Amino acid sequence: MSKSKPKRICAIDASTNSLAYAVFDEEILKEVGKINFNGNDIYQKVGDAGKKTKAYFETLMQADAIVIEHTVFMNSPKTAADLALVQGAILGSAAICGITMVGKVSPITWQNYIGNKKISKDERAMIVARNPGKSESWYKSFERNLRKQRTIDFIEFEFDKKITDNDVADACGIGFWAINNWNKAIGGTE
Repeated sequence: MSKSKPKRICAIDASTNSLAYAVFDEEILKEVGKINFNGNDIYQKVGDAGKKTKAYFETLMQADAIVIEHTVFMNSPKTAADLALVQGAILGSAAICGITMVGKVSPITWQNYIGNKKISKDERAMIVARNPGKSESWYKSFERNLRKQRTIDFIEFEFDKKITDNDVADACGIGFWAINNWNKAIGGTE
């Protein structure tokens, strides 16, 4: 496999319910979107993911490579296993369509790269001071939403593109990291 950066990269942020994508042609963000998966259980969703992503890779998107957000440790082993099944369907569909160059990146790596680091202790203290008496889960949700908005704001600034979907913004962030760090994406160190 060549380590040279491909011309056209599709960045993917996958969940058990959808695939958000951002297609970069060289340094230019060309296309964004989201494919939702249907099904009553994970196995139906995996089947739907395989069919829909294969159709997308065949007809709508001509990419030389894909980069996907790497699964990291989760508190729920079931969720991690389900996400692995969906990612397997996506990667299998890509391979069937001739896309064999695949990169990966951990969430914290691409988020740090765009300047969206974890909430600091000082930031957390300010959030608590401005919103006293809330539950721990409320604060975690607030922090998550704050970081999601930071990614959206970065993409709007960097590419002059209005993105309203958190997952699509994440795919753009993944792609931005990948176009600037391709050798790390395909096997180098993050």
